[in-house]
Amino acid sequence: MPDDLELPPPEALDEAQRLLDADRPFHAHEVLEAVWKAAPAPERELWRGLAQVAVGITHLRRGNPPGAKALLSRAADRLEPYAAQPPYEIDVPGIIRTARALAEHPEATTDPVHLNLTRAPA
Repeated sequence: MPDDLELPPPEALDEAQRLLDADRPFHAHEVLEAVWKAAPAPERELWRGLAQVAVGITHLRRGNPPGAKALLSRAADRLEPYAAQPPYEIDVPGIIRTARALAEHPEATTDPVHLNLTRAPA
């Protein structure tokens, strides 16, 4: 990922989802981190939390359950304020549930993690 990556939020979500689906969570983290760093203040913690989920999954994939647990728990806490009115159709409640479940049992996760960043169209 280029250091100067600039994608609008919907495109960043699509790209991060594509990378997560390809079991490349660290690269998804880089996309989400780029948005976090460029986001307006009210959204920064949302994007930071999403980036932390991706890094937490990276720790799972690399065999570091304690690191995964810490990051996924922090990410879920950081995302909570956005759960009631998620921007950009992000499935914040679903991501929080997944992050908390993975944090609760990180040692049990050896397969690629399936995470849906956005809600399916109604």
